[in-house]
Amino acid sequence: MAFEKLSSFFGINDDEDFEEKPVETPQPKKNYSNNEKVVSMSAASESRSAVNSKIAIYQPRVYSDAKVIAKQLLNNKAVIVNFNNVNDEQSKRIVDFLTGTIFALNGEIKRVGEKIFLCTPPKFEIDGSIPDINE
Repeated sequence: MAFEKLSSFFGINDDEDFEEKPVETPQPKKNYSNNEKVVSMSAASESRSAVNSKIAIYQPRVYSDAKVIAKQLLNNKAVIVNFNNVNDEQSKRIVDFLTGTIFALNGEIKRVGEKIFLCTPPKFEIDGSIPDINE
């Protein structure tokens, strides 16, 4: 009886099941700043976007196709839009919509033909121009 009181006082009791907990040893922190294989996220996304730059070509038939073209611009793709299959009223509405999208993205829209426009997101540069068709 005295042994039981003494063992319960020191926390040694045969009736309890003890779980062994693993002891974690602290790992030394590694310095990856000089590692050439580690690249910052912003540099990785910039290099990925430069490699995967694409130009989409669309020939809209109805006004709702402007939304599809705008999504391409939002995904950082340049878009060539040919308005040969759309009447003048619809093409003006689509150009207005795309101009608003381009303005919001800080991109550019440029006429490259009689009914053809080039829309580019911010990181694209348009170099050169095509002389007016009437000249």
